[in-house]
Amino acid sequence: MQVLSLISTKGGVGKTTIAANLGGFFADAGFRVLLLDLDTQPTLSSYYELSHRAPGGTYELLAYNERDITQLISGTCIDGLDIVLSNDVHRQLNTLLLHAPDGRLRLRNLLSVFRKNYDLILIDTQGARSVLLEMAFLASDSAVSPVTPEILAARELQRGTLQLVKEVEPFRHLGIQPPPISLLINRIPAVSSNARLVQQTLRLVFRDQPGVQVLDAEVPSIEAFPKAATKGLPVHRVERHRPTGRQTPAAIEIIRSLATEMLPQWAMPLSLVTGKGAKHDLRT
Repeated sequence: MQVLSLISTKGGVGKTTIAANLGGFFADAGFRVLLLDLDTQPTLSSYYELSHRAPGGTYELLAYNERDITQLISGTCIDGLDIVLSNDVHRQLNTLLLHAPDGRLRLRNLLSVFRKNYDLILIDTQGARSVLLEMAFLASDSAVSPVTPEILAARELQRGTLQLVKEVEPFRHLGIQPPPISLLINRIPAVSSNARLVQQTLRLVFRDQPGVQVLDAEVPSIEAFPKAATKGLPVHRVERHRPTGRQTPAAIEIIRSLATEMLPQWAMPLSLVTGKGAKHDLRT
């Protein structure tokens, strides 16, 4: 089982959109995928229509150490894609975990309950520095941090997200290896010299920094993403072919490129996704 988190200390950079669309893409490739919504503004929990709603969610998982997955897992309208809904309505989890002896490691210790049922867990997090964010990061095998090509977003990345990475380094003394972090340049406008400059600067700054890489895959700002969200569908099902006259690739190829770069060992089944729904069961 692979665990991938979407992290950033800045809100509005597209974590939820990336999590939802990666989840749908991997599910259509035949993998068993679980979305875990740790955002206190639970947008991911409402992205897809539910086929079944569990009585509990992230609050029961983290506050009560609930291990009965039937109490936690809701089904979505996408075959092979389930979700643990965010239901911390009073926003108590951060305080609870802050004062718990195992707070930052609780999720890491609980994820084994999902191992036999899922190939991939995708964790969406809140856009602010918190115990929940640190907990998700430490529970992950890898992490993606979307960053928009803007100067202020790049500064926040350096000040917030990458500072978090440095501050969890002491967990290595407990035998816990913080995961590598991949920067995803997201929402790139079609024409912007400033955006191109920020892209180039990010790649230059982090070219030789250990534990941090800038992904080759990039996500342009195209209408297909909000259109897919409105329909409650993965974007690769909404845009399977590049529109005439547009230079950027079709949404299906954008997501395929990102998914393949994150989990290259699954490249073959990912290459077979057509955008017409799940047709393969090629889990490895």
